[in-house]
Amino acid sequence: MVLTNTKVNVIDHPLAAQALTKLRDFQTVSHDFRFTALRLSQYLVYEAMRDLKVKEVGVETPLGPGSGTAIVDYVILAPVLRAGLILAEAAQDLMPNSRIYHIGLRRDEETLEAKSYYAKLPESLPPDCRTYVLDPMLATGGSACAAISLFAKMGVQNIHLVSFLAAPEGVKRVHDQFPNVVITTASIDNNLNEFGYIVPGLGDAGDRIFGT
Repeated sequence: MVLTNTKVNVIDHPLAAQALTKLRDFQTVSHDFRFTALRLSQYLVYEAMRDLKVKEVGVETPLGPGSGTAIVDYVILAPVLRAGLILAEAAQDLMPNSRIYHIGLRRDEETLEAKSYYAKLPESLPPDCRTYVLDPMLATGGSACAAISLFAKMGVQNIHLVSFLAAPEGVKRVHDQFPNVVITTASIDNNLNEFGYIVPGLGDAGDRIFGT
């Protein structure tokens, strides 16, 4: 089941809740953290892609003809480096024909704003393509908004944001700038601390995934 307010989907499933609890635990070592992060990524991406467009197709079963479904959407995965790579890995397993465009953003620790250092995108994209921005921690919303804006400026209309966790401040900032973006997350936590980290959160997702 998914709890939703139309534009924010909070995954309400025991497997997702258990995985998130494991990620929150400061005693979870790097290789266990990465394994669990991949599992949570699969649950989140699965739910985020629930509204993919499909068409009916014929299929021949061992007992004769039947009907089935084929996905028709042009799907783009846009992981925010580097932590977003874990979400991209899960998403590509589910949608192997999707296109991947990596977005490199670095947070200024003084201003807490995101600065771009890498974004190799095509000159144009189909306006009706479905883009999934993959950013594990929706904290201040700076990196998410910077990534989303790259696709919005190209006229892409169907943009989704997938995050392990979200802070209310980040959700508000995303929807203030991009009211039509759908956010899928495992939890909306309490708030941000003075350093712009989600509380209670799970720490720095990138450092814990990659062990640095």
